[in-house]
Amino acid sequence: MALAGVRVIELAGLAPAPLCGMILSDFGAKVVRIDRTRAAANVDVLARGKRSVALDLKKPEGVGVLKQLCNQSDVLIEPFRQGVMERLGLGPEILFEQNPKLIYARLTGFGQSGPYSKSAGHDINFIAVSGLLSKFGRKEEKPYAPLNVVADFAGGGVMCAMGIILALYERMRSGKGQVIDASMILNKVVHKTHFFKNNRCLPAADVTMPTCPPIQAHLPPGPAPHRCG
Repeated sequence: MALAGVRVIELAGLAPAPLCGMILSDFGAKVVRIDRTRAAANVDVLARGKRSVALDLKKPEGVGVLKQLCNQSDVLIEPFRQGVMERLGLGPEILFEQNPKLIYARLTGFGQSGPYSKSAGHDINFIAVSGLLSKFGRKEEKPYAPLNVVADFAGGGVMCAMGIILALYERMRSGKGQVIDASMILNKVVHKTHFFKNNRCLPAADVTMPTCPPIQAHLPPGPAPHRCG
C-alpha cells in the first residue's frame, strides 16, 4: 500500500476529520483515533481500519499520553476551532519541539485566521458563505441544501488528505514537518471559482481567487514557509 508505514493520530471529530483519516487508512496508513473518555458508543462508518484510544485531554495525564503518541507518529489530524489545541498545550510549536518531522493537519471550517476563525459551523454554513449554495437548484427558485458531501467531504476531508500527502512528499526532500491549514470555506471558494469560470456564470470582474491558498502548509521556524494547494 502506498502509505504503509505512515503513522497517523486523528483527534475524534465530526465528518471531515474522520473521512480524512479513513482515506489515509485505506491506502495503508496506521491510524489511531483519539476518542473522548465519555463518548457515547456508536457505529461510525468512517472508523474503518482505525484503532481507538480514549484520552481526557483536559487532564495533564491525557495531554502527556498524546504528546508521546505524536512523538512516534508522522501525522496529527485535529478538527478543533482556532486556539483550542494551544489552550490544551498541544499547539504545533510545542509538538514540533519533540518531533520536527510531524505533519500537523488542522481541519476547520473557517481556517486559523480571520474574523470567523473561532466560529463553529456546518457544511451548509460553509457553502452558503462561500457563495456555492446559490448554484444548487433551479433558476428563479431558492437553492436546495445538498448533502454534507460538498464542504465536509469534498472541501474538508478530501482536500486535507491531499494536503497531508503533499506534505509527506515534501518531507522526503526537506526532512521537516509542516502545519496544514485546511479551511473548508476557502476550499469551496476555489471550487466555486473554477465552476463560475468554466461556465461563465459571473462577469470576469467578479471572479476572484482567494488571497491565500485553500491548503496552507507552513514549515516549523526556520526557512521560508512552503505552501501547497
